Amino acid sequence: MTDASPQLDGSQPGRMVAQIAAMQDYDRYRDLSWEGTFEAYLELVRDRPEVTRNAFQRVHDMIVSYGTEEYIDNKKRLVRYNFFRDEIESGADAVFGLDIPLMRLVNVFKAAAEGYGPERRVILLHGPVGSSKSTIVRLLKKGLEAYSRSAAGALFTFRWVNLSETGLAGKDETEFDSAMHEEPLRLIPPEWRAEAIDRLGLSNDNFRVRVVGDLDPASRFIFQGLMKRYRGDWGKVIDHHVRVKRLILSEQDRVGVGTFQPKDEKNQDSTELTGDINYRKIAEYGSDSDPRAFNFDGEFNIANRGIVEFVEVLKLDVAFLYDLLGASQEHKIKPKKFAQTDVDEVIIGHTNEAEYRRLLSNEFMEALRDRTIKIDVPYITRLGDEMKIYEKDFNARRVRGRHIAPHTIEVASMWAVLTRLEDPKKHNLSLLQKMKLYDGKVLPGYTQDTVKELRKESKREGMEGISPRYVQDKVSNALVTDVAEGTINPFMMMNELEKGLTHHSLITSEDQRKRYRELIGVVKQEYEEIVKNEVQRAISADEEAIAKLAANYIDNIKAYTLRERVRNRYTGQDEEPDERLMRSIEEKIDIPENRKDDFRREIMNFIGAKAVEGKTFDWQTNDRLRRALELKLFEDQKDSIKLKTLVSAVVDKETQEKIDIIKARMIRYFGYNEVSATDVLNYVASIYARGDAKG
Repeated sequence: MTDASPQLDGSQPGRMVAQIAAMQDYDRYRDLSWEGTFEAYLELVRDRPEVTRNAFQRVHDMIVSYGTEEYIDNKKRLVRYNFFRDEIESGADAVFGLDIPLMRLVNVFKAAAEGYGPERRVILLHGPVGSSKSTIVRLLKKGLEAYSRSAAGALFTFRWVNLSETGLAGKDETEFDSAMHEEPLRLIPPEWRAEAIDRLGLSNDNFRVRVVGDLDPASRFIFQGLMKRYRGDWGKVIDHHVRVKRLILSEQDRVGVGTFQPKDEKNQDSTELTGDINYRKIAEYGSDSDPRAFNFDGEFNIANRGIVEFVEVLKLDVAFLYDLLGASQEHKIKPKKFAQTDVDEVIIGHTNEAEYRRLLSNEFMEALRDRTIKIDVPYITRLGDEMKIYEKDFNARRVRGRHIAPHTIEVASMWAVLTRLEDPKKHNLSLLQKMKLYDGKVLPGYTQDTVKELRKESKREGMEGISPRYVQDKVSNALVTDVAEGTINPFMMMNELEKGLTHHSLITSEDQRKRYRELIGVVKQEYEEIVKNEVQRAISADEEAIAKLAANYIDNIKAYTLRERVRNRYTGQDEEPDERLMRSIEEKIDIPENRKDDFRREIMNFIGAKAVEGKTFDWQTNDRLRRALELKLFEDQKDSIKLKTLVSAVVDKETQEKIDIIKARMIRYFGYNEVSATDVLNYVASIYARGDAKG
């Protein structure tokens, strides 16, 4: 028997370990681990001066590096930044429908990158709960990490080496990392830094190298000690004791990316932002004011060169306010027992509506208001974008063993969007129609100017209403219920949404709860129209029959407009155009008697235009004609199918065969499964049984 036990002597990796090891990209590892002399770094800066970018410049370039798309929305030119689609994690944190707020945010970064003033402000994302504020910041942090690992986003720091004989490092220590990941060019003293940069030609036409600020206290202490040792010979200090290395930003490793979250006052003090004394090293260095005995590990310290997020920033205790204001306005922080220390980082916070209103009424926070750039992040008000949020999490790939019937996500999204819209003040519009206009649908009598007006008159639209989180929770509830044979449908979804309103913690009044329930009724009516239309289309999806009806109609309107007679295909006789047939089709799409000639000429012109292009006319290419033909065929066939009999206990064999054909079409064309198709047919049949369905 062969011994199949693994080798344990460590001489060779196992076969499976070797396969995993082969996946490693050694060239990339070496690139990310680059280390060299200060001289080598100066050569690198001369070739690529953008490696010295400040935090705002780097964040802006990172966003733009993913590309943009321009488009026109209601006569307004908008820019969509591809970065916010989250290509890093295949859309896991993608942000939808917020192009305007994101444009404002990127413009702030752009102005800050140019040094126009916003770099001295706290960026505050403000909006209702669940409006993607945290997601946007998470994307920025994640993006900056990935960008620092790319060639385009490379940045560098340094460490002190060969310190064992200098007495400037701890016992048995020969190296000391830059405590705050400083830019290596800060090693050039400020008084001749600008001249050195110019004389060495480190800048070029595309980028001007400009490094401001001084070293952190620990590096400054070592630098001054070495300068004293070498009697002011800066060149020897740099050649003998400085190594430059690639800097990789990482929130996990607390390098260049920080997050600060308020806690209760007893468990939190300013050292969480600016660092604290390392009591174990006081004995070694002899004083608590020695910077080597200090941990520069506060959020402001570790976020240097990158970004720091303030979660629920307005819950911050007033005691922290001075640190925050100093870091934003002056780009300096004050660690305990040390002088003002320079920082280079993007400070971005987020807060909800209630906390912001409290800020406006708090006179002690006036200084913060004055140094804040507020960017509103509202809820989505476009149906299509809202649906993308839920389709990202609830799709066939992620939801196993459950079928989500067509329109389930749509009705939930529709209701969520309706709760966020303000009732139209004019234009004789319903809220549902307003939602459709916002979603880009064309309604007779309304234009893009109407939509522009509607948006202008709605000052707080999207700042109130139902959060996407509530909808996500209710979709999850519906998915784990034990009903409907593994299928969730729109009615189950609407029931879940309505039931949850009773205990919804963010609904503050019965009037609000009542309005939300009424909107569920609006959505039910709209869904009823949608499924009636689908069943009608499934019934009339007999391609041969509808093609014959289309050909017959075209023959008749052609003869009518040319004042000719029509050859009857069965008798061979020439007859007058069949007015009854033409009107029975046109009435299906509400063409009035006095406009029938216009409609018929419109169709003939459409056919003529296709002929000029050398194309054959197809009835499916004209939406209004297609809909009219489908409704006519549905009316002709619905009685033979006896749809109403579905609600009875007995269905004859012939009718059942026809119903099975319709069901198969619904599965094929609209994405139903057997259970959900049967449910919809039964529901539509019950409508016809009540006699309240229009043809």
